[in-house]
Amino acid sequence: MIQLERSETLFSTPLLRFVVDDHAALDAALMAEGARMRALDKGVAKSNKGGWHSQGNLLNSDAACIVTLRKAVEQAIAAANHKVKATADPDTLRLKLFGWMNINPPGGFNAPHTHPGAHWSGVYYVAQPAVEDGTSGMIEFLDPRSDLPNWRILGAKAFRPKRRIRPQPGEIVIFPSYLVHWVYPNETPQERVTIAFNATFKKVRDKAVD
Repeated sequence: MIQLERSETLFSTPLLRFVVDDHAALDAALMAEGARMRALDKGVAKSNKGGWHSQGNLLNSDAACIVTLRKAVEQAIAAANHKVKATADPDTLRLKLFGWMNINPPGGFNAPHTHPGAHWSGVYYVAQPAVEDGTSGMIEFLDPRSDLPNWRILGAKAFRPKRRIRPQPGEIVIFPSYLVHWVYPNETPQERVTIAFNATFKKVRDKAVD
């Protein structure tokens, strides 16, 4: 006979989901802001395939809805740091946020990619067309560990190769920027609208003493 003395999870990859309170008005304002930007700008090509990707840093905008979203993202990032038990003093870190809007029309999707150089990455869901079944508009994350195929014979959840979810409007999803992810094609007649972002930390330099 044996007894389990202790167990721990090594090298886990956190995936955190938050919900913004009373987000309906915010989502409507973001949709209007997105339509305005899209009318003025053709966007850029990144991981988006068949969709529109805004230029520049959206989170630098002084539009009221963007300012509100930025505050929510900052709160979510702070909560994510707390959840993973970060020991760095927040006062010694400077947070840089860079964001952009993705609009995926019918058939639009995002190819597999990571966000090199950042710490946390995330997505705010503005509009997610409802579906009864299938993978339309889902985001999928791929296990970053190598040499897992041999473990799949066990059928253990801890060793599954991928995880996909379909967040709803008002949700903020945060994950480490090294995590490979992609978005399934939008199979609905409505547009799928999200605002993605990267959060990067830098040490604050000590001020010189007079």
